[in-house]
Amino acid sequence: MKILDMPCTKGFMQLAQDGVDKGWHEMNGGNLSYRLTKDEAANVKKVLKKASGDWTDICESVPKLAGEFFMVTRTTGYMRNVMRNPENAFGIVEIDKTGTKYRTWWGLSNGGRPTSEFPSHLKNHEVKLETTGGEHRVIYHAHPVNLIALTFVLPPTDKAFTRALWEIMTECPVIFPEGVGVVPWMVPGKGPIATATSKLMRDYNIVVWVHHGLFVSGKDFDRCFGLMETVEKAAEIRIRAQSSGAMKKSAIQVRQLRQIAKDFGFTLNEKFL
Repeated sequence: MKILDMPCTKGFMQLAQDGVDKGWHEMNGGNLSYRLTKDEAANVKKVLKKASGDWTDICESVPKLAGEFFMVTRTTGYMRNVMRNPENAFGIVEIDKTGTKYRTWWGLSNGGRPTSEFPSHLKNHEVKLETTGGEHRVIYHAHPVNLIALTFVLPPTDKAFTRALWEIMTECPVIFPEGVGVVPWMVPGKGPIATATSKLMRDYNIVVWVHHGLFVSGKDFDRCFGLMETVEKAAEIRIRAQSSGAMKKSAIQVRQLRQIAKDFGFTLNEKFL
């Protein structure tokens, strides 16, 4: 099967376009990665026969991802071009047996490289490989406007953001009962922010980057888009409610959050109640 005909390629491209349509990807803002299944990786090797690039340092060590194949967007590339010019806007890369290097098999044409936040993606993929038994395959980063605005309003803590979102829209505690993690402002890319985000990803599937955007993890493209959209919609409602003064009167109360959990049959993270 040709690379562009693979269902995962089509799903990858669709998620990128959906984010663009939402206004979450100004200029080269945001990025996306997907860990291929063994069958998908085998198809890549069967179709292409050999890698197109040399081994390059990741600048992080991710030994649990040794030998894995990833689809990933391009550094300085525009998400709006993922659908228009796929072989330039993203690519498929392989991680070496030490987990410290990658090489390109497909795409990233004209000397392109994975997003500068690829180290953060890989650190999070490594955590999710361990904590979900390999179920999670997608990491998505975007710049939703209202969520970023909320980082200027709320204290930069897990509890403050979790409660702010749970209390404003009934679907939020249902969709992310574990809560939301928050990373204080840091320079994006490798190093401290990659480590801080991956640490939070052990407990959450949603991590806020203060004054920057949102990282989400999920088993597929639909789940990741849904998490991003839900948080952004709740943030928008919160911003509007706070600006009108309505939050003082009518936020969802703790007893009501507990009732939602009881009726829907899930457990809320008690440390946020």
